[in-house]
Amino acid sequence: MSTVIRDKPIRFTKADLASRLGLIPDWRIRRDIALGTATERDVLAIHAREKHLCELIDGILVEKPMRYEESLIAIEIARLLGNWVRKRKLGLVAGEGGMLKLARGLVRIPDVSFVSYDRLPGRRSPGRPIPNLAPNLAVEVLSESNTGSEMERKLVNYFNAGVELVWLVDPKTRTATVYTSPSESTLVLSNQSLTGGMVLPGFKLKLKTLFAILDDVG
Repeated sequence: MSTVIRDKPIRFTKADLASRLGLIPDWRIRRDIALGTATERDVLAIHAREKHLCELIDGILVEKPMRYEESLIAIEIARLLGNWVRKRKLGLVAGEGGMLKLARGLVRIPDVSFVSYDRLPGRRSPGRPIPNLAPNLAVEVLSESNTGSEMERKLVNYFNAGVELVWLVDPKTRTATVYTSPSESTLVLSNQSLTGGMVLPGFKLKLKTLFAILDDVG
């Protein structure tokens, strides 16, 4: 059995953690692995052992919880987007377990992501559990434990890595915010449609149709 060699633990103050993680609830910060020492291997081990998804930020593991309704929305986006993309042979669409290494020591897990074939070596799946890959489009379905500061930091991470478009979808207000940079955004209301912009020209998703899944009666 190989021995895991870790960096020395770092003493983070509350202010340090707030700055790095965006004022998230403390219960989302994993402390079973010393702060500042976590690695991609820990991300995979926790998922294999506990089925919990954790993002990796500066050696800190942050749990990414998703409630049932948020998962319904994410899967519906992935289904509709995936069918549209696959029909046109444009790339790959991953769901809420699609871990991505955006930079050294930084693993983010969009709820839905689209990667064009142009970004994929050999135009095929990378074949690694955490590929070093920035998607063209990242989608986040907001939950109660997400904070504004957290999402601001995540937006910076995404665009610094090369993401071109981000959708923040809010089931509570049944709206979405479309970002083309961390500081440029458009609010999409419940009676309007999400579009793929320059990333996926021609793609359109009515929010009313998307959120109808929450009201479906069998």
